[in-house]
Amino acid sequence: MSDARVKLRAMTVADAEWLVEQHRQLYAREAGFDHTFGDLVRDIVADFMADHDPIRERAMIAVKDDRRLGSIFCVRQDQNTAKLRLFLLVPGARGLGLGHMLLTACMDFARQSGYTRMVLWSHKSHVAACALYARHGFRLTDEQPVHSFGVDLISQNWEINL
Repeated sequence: MSDARVKLRAMTVADAEWLVEQHRQLYAREAGFDHTFGDLVRDIVADFMADHDPIRERAMIAVKDDRRLGSIFCVRQDQNTAKLRLFLLVPGARGLGLGHMLLTACMDFARQSGYTRMVLWSHKSHVAACALYARHGFRLTDEQPVHSFGVDLISQNWEINL
């Protein structure tokens, strides 16, 4: 997104409910996910807020003119591996390069924090996100059919050496 007014900032307590509700509403509308997805997001956000390492973990919110446009989290999986979580763009912010901006910032943070590898979990139905991961060098390492969040999905694991 070429708009210089788009900024990335650290997630605050005030963002938590927005983040959960955006995930809950968006995935219910676009993928038919049930309430268990929102519950999972709520748990991820609560765990992050309660016990994250500010040196090696970060939750970023993309904003423009005080309007939230998206999110991405970099959390520790193990000493050498970062995990990308809660990557989201509101529908009006899609197709403008903001996904690239968020993903690049997350990967840069992971490298600067000393991680040598990054992993993420997604679903095959998230076509645009998966294409973005591939363009950034992530490799699909595993996929399998699952029944999650009330729907049948193809679960995917991706990784990249940083």
